[in-house]
Amino acid sequence: MSIDAYLNFNGNCREAVEFYTDVFGAEKPQLMTFADMPPHPDYPLAEESKQLIMHTQLTIGGSRVMFSDVMPEMPFVVGNNISLAFVTDNKDDIQSAFEKLKVGGTVNMELQETFWSKYFGMVTDKFGVGWQLNLNVEE
Repeated sequence: MSIDAYLNFNGNCREAVEFYTDVFGAEKPQLMTFADMPPHPDYPLAEESKQLIMHTQLTIGGSRVMFSDVMPEMPFVVGNNISLAFVTDNKDDIQSAFEKLKVGGTVNMELQETFWSKYFGMVTDKFGVGWQLNLNVEE
């Protein structure tokens, strides 16, 4: 189980990750772009979005820090571009935390299976803190 920082960028995630890789002497990460996602017929991907970073991560000082660009049609607000990712092998822990975090908050994505996780959801709690809850899978 871990709590990891998740940083969002406004189209310059690749540049930021290269910068942090150099600053902290981190291992060069794998970059997953939005073009790498399975296509969804109801949500076609704009050409300018395809090379944006959907997900990558660095290990900095022993901690995992994850990164992503926001899609061009999604709002980007400096100060709201960080969330915490609760990652665990226990589905019940995810369900319990999600149910408690959503009280007085806003569900951004219901808990569900995604192409990267068997159980994933996003919620902003009553204090305005964004959370991503993710069932850990072996890489």
